[in-house]
Amino acid sequence: MGDKGNKTDAYIVCYAPTMITTNGIWQGDNPLDYSLPLFILQLTLVVAATRMFVFILKPFRQPRVIAEILGGVILGPSVLGKNELFANAIFPLRSVMVIETMANVGLLYFLFLVGVEMDVTILRSVGRKAVFAAISGMVLPFIIGASFSFFSNKHTHDNINQGTYILFLGVALSVTAFPVLARILAELKLINTDLGRLALSSALINDVCAWILLALAIALAENETSSFASLWVLLSGAAFVAFCIYAVRPAASWVVRKTPEGESFSEFYISLILAGVMISGFITDAIGTHSVFGAFVFGLAIPSGPLGVTLVEKLEDFVSGLLLPLFFAISGLKTDLGLLQGSWTWSILIIVIFLACIGKVVGTLAVAFFYQMPIREGATLGLLMNTKGLIELIVLNVGKDQKIFDEASFAVMVVITVIMTGIVVPAVSIIYRPPRGNIHYKRRSIQISKPDAEFRILVCVHSPRNVPTMINLLEASNPTKKSPICLYMLHLVELSGRTSAMLIAHNTTKPEQVALNRTEAQSDHIITAFKNYQQNSSFVSVLPLTAVSPYSTMHEDICNLAQEKRVSLIIIPFHKQLTVDGGMEPTNMSFRTINQNVLTNAPCSVGILVDRGLNGLNHLDSNQVSHHVAVMFIGGPDDREALCYGWRMFEHTSISLTIMRFVPGEKLNEPLRQHQINPDEPSVLTVETDNDIEKRIDEKLIHDFRMRYTGDDSFNYFEKVVNNGEETVAAIRTMHDIHDLFIVGRGQGMISPLTAGLTDWSECPEMGAIGDLLASSDFAETASVLVVQQYVGIGSNFDGLDTPVDSEEYNNSVDINHQSGTSRAHTVFNTERITPHNL
Repeated sequence: MGDKGNKTDAYIVCYAPTMITTNGIWQGDNPLDYSLPLFILQLTLVVAATRMFVFILKPFRQPRVIAEILGGVILGPSVLGKNELFANAIFPLRSVMVIETMANVGLLYFLFLVGVEMDVTILRSVGRKAVFAAISGMVLPFIIGASFSFFSNKHTHDNINQGTYILFLGVALSVTAFPVLARILAELKLINTDLGRLALSSALINDVCAWILLALAIALAENETSSFASLWVLLSGAAFVAFCIYAVRPAASWVVRKTPEGESFSEFYISLILAGVMISGFITDAIGTHSVFGAFVFGLAIPSGPLGVTLVEKLEDFVSGLLLPLFFAISGLKTDLGLLQGSWTWSILIIVIFLACIGKVVGTLAVAFFYQMPIREGATLGLLMNTKGLIELIVLNVGKDQKIFDEASFAVMVVITVIMTGIVVPAVSIIYRPPRGNIHYKRRSIQISKPDAEFRILVCVHSPRNVPTMINLLEASNPTKKSPICLYMLHLVELSGRTSAMLIAHNTTKPEQVALNRTEAQSDHIITAFKNYQQNSSFVSVLPLTAVSPYSTMHEDICNLAQEKRVSLIIIPFHKQLTVDGGMEPTNMSFRTINQNVLTNAPCSVGILVDRGLNGLNHLDSNQVSHHVAVMFIGGPDDREALCYGWRMFEHTSISLTIMRFVPGEKLNEPLRQHQINPDEPSVLTVETDNDIEKRIDEKLIHDFRMRYTGDDSFNYFEKVVNNGEETVAAIRTMHDIHDLFIVGRGQGMISPLTAGLTDWSECPEMGAIGDLLASSDFAETASVLVVQQYVGIGSNFDGLDTPVDSEEYNNSVDINHQSGTSRAHTVFNTERITPHNL
C-alpha cells in the first residue's frame, strides 16, 4: 500500500494460494469461497440457463444469441441478482475478473475460428447489388445513431468526446451479424433463394466494414487524449495485418505442404498455431486495439483446407458450446433492466428501435427500386439486415469498459439488440412468402413417364457412406440417349448452432472450393463422387445441392425441390445401416422421421433404399450380367411402380430380372362399392369394385411385360400361389441368394390377405409389409432393397398439366386416387383399352 506520484488512491492486493481450490466441505470449507469451484458453478448455471432459453425459444425460431443474452439477464441484477444472497454467493465482485477473463479467452478463440472459416475470396464474386445493399443498409442507421447521440446525455465520462460516442453508437446500430443471419435464413427456408444469397453477401460485406469500424472505434476510445497516439495505433494495426498476410500465411502454407496428404498435422504445429492466437491477441491489445481483432486477423491468415478443418474440429465444439456463452451471458449479467425507468427512457428506446429498423429497410428499398426488385423483397432484405449478434455485443462491452456507455445506456443498447434481432423472424414470416407456386407437372411417377423423355431423379444423401450404392443404382437405371437421367443430388445437413454449418450453405454452388470444416469436407467428397460419375457416364447430368435444415423440417426442402425440379422419383436412404455381422442398426432415428414425412408429403414417387451394398456396374462388358434384380409383385399402384422401375432397369444390357408374382390360392369375395359420377359430366360409367380395377391394370401391365420379353434368357417370371402372410414369407425365403437388389412396392392403402398378419410384427410400418421383411435383420439375404411408393394424387394425371394431353392419351390413362389409406376409383372410359405408360 502506498502513494504513487501525486495520486492519492491506495490499493491493497491480497492473494492466498489456498483460495484457488478448496480442501473439501468435510474440512469445513465453503466451496463458493474458492475461485475454481465458484467458476465451475457459474459456468454450469450459464450453460443451463442458456439451454433453457434455447428450448423455450425454439418454437419461435429465434437465434441462439438471444437465448444466451436472456440467460445472462436472468442470472444478473434484473431477476435473480436482485436477491443479494444469490448475487453475493454466486456472482460476487471478486469473481468478476475470473469469469470475464475466461469469457474473453473463449471469445478470442471463437473469432479465430470465424477468421479460419471465413472465405474472403467470396467478396470478389459478389455483385454490385450486394455491395450497394450493404452500404445503403449501414449509412442510414449510422446517421440515425449519430443523431440520437446528440439527444442523449448518457455518456458521463469527461474524456470521451462526441465523435467516439457517435462512432460506437453508429456501429452498434448499423452492422449485421452474418452467422446469425445465415441461421435465420436457413430456418425460414430462404438460404438457397436469390434473396437469401443476396442477404448473405450483403451481410458478409457489412461484417468486413464492421470490423474496420470496430478497430477504428477502439483505437479512438483508448487514445482520446492524443490524436497522434491514435495514428500510431492505426499504423501499428496495419503493420500487424501485413505481418499476418506476408509472414503468417506463407508459414501456415509451408506447414500444409510439408504434411503428407491424408496424414494428421503434427501436434507441435497445432500447438504453435493455438499459441499464436494468444500472441496475436496480446500484440493487438498492446498496440491499442482489442485482442479479438488480432485473433480474427490471425485466423484469416490460416489458409483454407486441411489445416483449417483440423483446427475447427479440435476447437469449435468446446469454444462455441461452452466458453462463448459466457461472453453473451456476461452481457446479460451487466444488464440491469431496473434502470429502464420512466416514460422518457422507454420512449427513446422505442424510437431508436423503430428508426434503426426503418433506416435499414429504407436503405435497402432504395437499392431494390434501382434494381427493379419487388417491394416485398426489398423490405424483407432490410428486415434481415437488422439481425444483430456478436460484433454488436463486443462494441457494447468495449464501450462500457471504456466508460463510453454507462449502466443505463448499456442496458438500453442490449435491449435494442435483442428486440431488433427477435423481430426479424416474425416480421419476415408475415411480410414475405417465397413464391413457390403451384407447379403442376404430369410425369410424377415412373409408370406414366414416357420412354423417350428425360428421367428426373432426386437422390438424397446423408453421408459419404450412402454414395456408392446410390451411384450404382442410378447406373442400373439405364440412362440412354432417348431417356437421359437428370439427377439432382441433395446432401442433407442438420442445422445446428455452429457457424460452420452456415457457411456450407453459402458455398453450395462452389463445390470446387477447398472445404472449411468437416461437414463441408463431407459435402465436397459427395459432390466430387457424383461429378466423377457424371464425367464417366453417358447421358447423365448431375446438379449437386446442399440443404441445411433442422431434421423436423428437412422433408420440406426435399419435397419443395422435387416440386420445383419436376422430378419423377425421390430416392432416400433407409435409417438403418449394415453392420459387420450382417445385422441392421439405426444410424439416426431422425432419418426415419424424415423418410416418413417425405412419404406423406412427396409430390412424386418415392423410393427408400436399404443399403446392403450393390456391386459396381459402370461400363462393364455388355455380355456380362452384373446385377440380378428381383421384383416382388402382389398388386396395386406401388407394386406397379416397382415393376415399371424394374422394367426400366431391365433395358440395361447388364441386368437380369426376376419377377415373383404372388397369386391368391382362393377367390376373395369383395363387397361391391359403387362410385357416384358427377351428373354434369355425361359419360359412360363402368361400375366396378376397386379391386377389379386394380386387378385389370395389374394384369395388363404384367401381360405387356411378359409378351415383350418372352424368350429372353435374362428374364424370369414366377407365380407363387399363397393363401396368407405366412405362405408369402415362406415363398420369399425360397428365392435364390443370387439377387443384388429387391424392388418392392410399399403397398400403401392396399389391404391384401396375402400379407395379413405381417404388419403386426413390423419394425418399420412405413416400409410396408414385404419391404419391412426384406429390410429386417432376420432376412437371410444380403441384397439391397428399394421400397417404392407411387404418387397417385387427386387429379395428378389430368389437373394442371404442364403439357396438353390428347384424347388418345386420355383414354389410355387411369386416374386412381390413393390417399389416407384408401383407394378410390374414378370414372373409367373405355376400360378395355387401358394401357399403362410403361418404359
